[in-house]
Amino acid sequence: MNMAVFPIPLPLPGDEAWLEARLVAPGGLAAVPPAQMPRLGRTVGALPALQLIGLLGAHPGSASALAQLWLGAHPSAPESFAVWFNLGVALLQAGDAAGAAVAYGNALALKPDLHEASINLGLALEVQGKPAEALATWRRVLPAEEMRRVLHMHLGRRLEEDGELEQAGAELRASLLIDPDQPDVIQHFVHLRQRIAAWPVIDPMSCLVPEETLRRHAGPLGALALFDDPAAQREVGAAWIARKVPAAPERLAPAEGYRHGRIRIGYLSSDFCRHAMSFLIAEVMEQHDRTGFEVFGYDTSPEDGSELRARVLAAFDQHVPIAAMTDQQAARRIRADEIDILVDLNGLTRGARLGVLRWKPAPVQATYLGYIGPVPLPELDWLICDRIAIPDELAGQYVPAPLPIEGCYQANDSRALELPAVTRAEETLPAEAFVFCCHSHHYKITPDMFATWMRIVWDVPGSVLWLVDDGAASRRNLLARWQEAGLGAERLVFAPRVDPARYRARLALADLFLDTSPYNAGTIASDALRMGLPLLALEGRAFAARMATSLLHAVGLPEMAVQGLDAYAAKAVALARDPAAMAGLRAHLAGDAWARTLGDAAGFTRRLEAAYQTVRKQG
Repeated sequence: MNMAVFPIPLPLPGDEAWLEARLVAPGGLAAVPPAQMPRLGRTVGALPALQLIGLLGAHPGSASALAQLWLGAHPSAPESFAVWFNLGVALLQAGDAAGAAVAYGNALALKPDLHEASINLGLALEVQGKPAEALATWRRVLPAEEMRRVLHMHLGRRLEEDGELEQAGAELRASLLIDPDQPDVIQHFVHLRQRIAAWPVIDPMSCLVPEETLRRHAGPLGALALFDDPAAQREVGAAWIARKVPAAPERLAPAEGYRHGRIRIGYLSSDFCRHAMSFLIAEVMEQHDRTGFEVFGYDTSPEDGSELRARVLAAFDQHVPIAAMTDQQAARRIRADEIDILVDLNGLTRGARLGVLRWKPAPVQATYLGYIGPVPLPELDWLICDRIAIPDELAGQYVPAPLPIEGCYQANDSRALELPAVTRAEETLPAEAFVFCCHSHHYKITPDMFATWMRIVWDVPGSVLWLVDDGAASRRNLLARWQEAGLGAERLVFAPRVDPARYRARLALADLFLDTSPYNAGTIASDALRMGLPLLALEGRAFAARMATSLLHAVGLPEMAVQGLDAYAAKAVALARDPAAMAGLRAHLAGDAWARTLGDAAGFTRRLEAAYQTVRKQG
């Protein structure tokens, strides 16, 4: 909208060309004769603001005259701030810092939130030898330090949700540089570094946070991939619980338990949907012996409309949605149902409702499957495991106390799979190469493990490593290290994420699954063995570092779990060079090794129920 206070006549034909000629003539506008000044004023005043701004940049020597003529004709124009700003740019480029400072000041007077003008004003003052005034100008632009801290934190949170992991990490780092005492920000910052393979993950120089603080607040999930030490994992979990899950004012369940004809088992989860946990647990819910057990599902999961969710919910004797309830309301509902054993299927993972457990709504409370490590919540009584995953000699390092079941701890679903046909060509894999693979999330990959994988591929000419594609940032960082080691980019192949059926089918295209440590593959390891893909594991100390060992023992391949990176590398290379040995492993898995062991859902459920029987309280 034209805000001029008096009319500006349109330029006569030829006026703009005449103006251009004056601008490029010797002396510029300063050489315009006095008799032609009215024509000059009329022509400049009639120019659109954008055209005028273009002339300011093109003719810095005449910028002041052009701007004064235009502003004189448009004293209230809304574009005035932009004219003043661009005049400042032209003057500063022409070496007139003092004039530029005046122009930027006028722009700010008209538009105080024009931060670009504040930045440039500071530069103009600095050129004039006024550093203190420059600093004061810049400080006025900045929000208060606390506001900047919060802004960076929220930007990082939002960018992480959107999958912009590198940018999210930069924002969280900026927040920590303002205030390093932010445990939640530290947790996300450390885990982001894991996810994008920014190594070393625990790096005080990356954010100026002390190493001990980074370790303590690395977060429960991150800790499983950082520390092969139950005590360290327990410390991280305890710090997280102390911040996030306050104690409840009372405990609801009678300590002595109930006298029910059938044991009432309550399963609590946010993952009764198309989630890896439900892929594992669905058949257990179906197989529970209803003559001895009654099964309740306390559900905080999203309604994703999946067939898997419908299947899980149908398996419950009673399905109780509690997503809309407070922790207290949910706990009182569980208490009213007189649940004998409440089994938490989240642990310290996203969506957990640990606040419900703090009310102790059941006399016996256990955690299982969702989190493969210590869950040091005082109201939990048991951590369901097996004696390979948590050996008796390490049981004392876990909170809650381990409850080992016979056989492997991991539930599985025996239903027949409907799989698509797949080929190496479709997956961009070389037809004749030995294919090492690992389709776990990249946050589980450590620098030592990746270095060992590179050594293995180097020692097996023509082989490739096939990883899942876990984002552009981690892909770029891993490939950079790969090439620094002298390996060709064509030998590192990334598999795009696909639907569950294709993901399982294509596992059979690889030759050997190289598992991560200290956080082993869980569901993926079981899927690999089911598809006949031999798996090599590095056996550690913590539950998460021993779960693949448990799976291998279950299917009759204990020799595929080794100790130490050198033994791991030597075993992988030896197998790749020994077609007969590989054929023997394939033959072992080609029969019913998985189906009669890990895939025996009915047998597993009986063993789980037997463990429940040992800890039930009966008044």
